[in-house]
Parts: sequence; C-alpha cells; structure tokens
Amino acid sequence: MRGRRNSLLGRDGKLAHNQGVQHYNTLVLWIYIVLLLAGGLVGFYKGKSRVSLIMSAAFAAGLVLCALGVVARPRHLADILLAVLLVVFAVRLAKTKKLMPAGLMLIITIAVLVLRNARF
Repeated sequence: MRGRRNSLLGRDGKLAHNQGVQHYNTLVLWIYIVLLLAGGLVGFYKGKSRVSLIMSAAFAAGLVLCALGVVARPRHLADILLAVLLVVFAVRLAKTKKLMPAGLMLIITIAVLVLRNARF
C-alpha cells in the first residue's frame, strides 16, 4: 500500500515516531543511569561492596548502549533490563526490609518504567 502525503507512514511504510517522545524516553533513561551508577559508588564507598559497584556498572553499560541506540530494538532491551533490576531490588528489599537503598531504587525503577511506557 502506498503512503499518501498526509499519512503517518513514511517512505519505507513504517509509522513515524514522535521525536519528542523518543527524546523524553532517552532523557529519563540517562537520569536513571546516573542514579544507578551513583548508587553503586555509594554502596562501594560506604559498604565496601564490590558486587554493588560491578552490578551497577554492568547494568548501566547495557542501558547506555540502549540509550545510544547501539543495540537492535533498544527500547525493548532497556525495558527488559529495567524489569530485571526491578526484580533484583524487590528481592533485596524483601531480604533487608530497609527502604535504603533497595526500596528507593525499587521506587525509582518503577517510576522510570511507568514514565517510559506511559502514553501522554
């Protein structure tokens, strides 16, 4: 089917994405990456937790690749990584029953998933 001039279909027959929404999703992801790395550094300096530093750096690296669009289907991969982090923080919160840091990161991760997937 041939797209018309007033159609949302581009030349290749795919729906055009709103650049504002993509920019917003990427901005939310970059803010989360900074918070994730900051949390890993705080965990390393306060608790001497190498695991916290390594895991935050590993997940942040994956999210950076998604934010830069290096991987195929970056939106889906970023949401999958965020969902994995959601489970990790929920398990840590259930074990420690303390709001800081797992509970706070759980709340932030939920907020990021909602902001990235909500249709405004």
